[in-house]
Amino acid sequence: MRSDIRRRREATQHRFQLDFLKSKIVSSSSPRKHAGPAAGGDQPIVPEPSFSERARTLAYLGRIGSLSTLSRKQPGFPFGSVMPYALDGRGRPIFLISTMAMHTQNIQADARASLLVTEPDANGDPLGASRVTVMGNVLAIPKAEVADARKLYLERYENSKYWVDFEDFTFYRMDVLDVYYVGGFGVMGWVQAPDYDIAKPDPLADGAAGIIDHMNADHKDALILLARVFAGIEAQEAAMTAVDRLGFQVRLKTSEGMKGVRIAFLQEVRDPGQARKVLVEMVQQARQG
Repeated sequence: MRSDIRRRREATQHRFQLDFLKSKIVSSSSPRKHAGPAAGGDQPIVPEPSFSERARTLAYLGRIGSLSTLSRKQPGFPFGSVMPYALDGRGRPIFLISTMAMHTQNIQADARASLLVTEPDANGDPLGASRVTVMGNVLAIPKAEVADARKLYLERYENSKYWVDFEDFTFYRMDVLDVYYVGGFGVMGWVQAPDYDIAKPDPLADGAAGIIDHMNADHKDALILLARVFAGIEAQEAAMTAVDRLGFQVRLKTSEGMKGVRIAFLQEVRDPGQARKVLVEMVQQARQG
């Protein structure tokens, strides 16, 4: 049956239409510098994004992080602050902060800091959600670069226009030195700053939540079918938990208990429309098999 599916995969044209994915698409785990096969276990080897790509995607999706600076009042102790941020083209966090704020005073005394960003709208156990810690030196942005930083920040936080030009507010930027990514239980690793610097957010990141919700609400039977044919796992229930340009992950209820599996797309996708076509083709192949 598998060989037949492979042959059909090569010959299939996009002629089957489902009402799949009228909305939009997220991600998961592997410490490689570039996209490649996932490691270990008794599951098939499936390509997935690198940690650097996942870290950049998570930082891109986030809006508010926890900024830890070194306390000026209590030397050596970390001082935590809730911190909105924007990202520049290299993934460097940009902050608009007041000289009256304690974290600004800490930074002016010692530029070393870290920013923790957690998965937006994570449900269930927070320790099972993705998060990224970005570390580096936070410095005032040079005057020649302030206009670009201002534009990026206002695009993300329109209401900041009411205080962006106050005399006590200044734009700061973190020059990233190191990154630590956690994708959930047992999925974690360091990302070198140059790899983070050149990585790009997943092209499906903005639509991830919508597609996941749609699939889980309207196409559970299709997910069970895809898990059986493309992952070789029989399940009574299935739920999509993550989607990215290379594939998606599902959580399965089987006779042996709960299992998680990643399923690769037939080819890399670059937008939600392509993802829809590939999922349609996969379901068609699975039904024919």
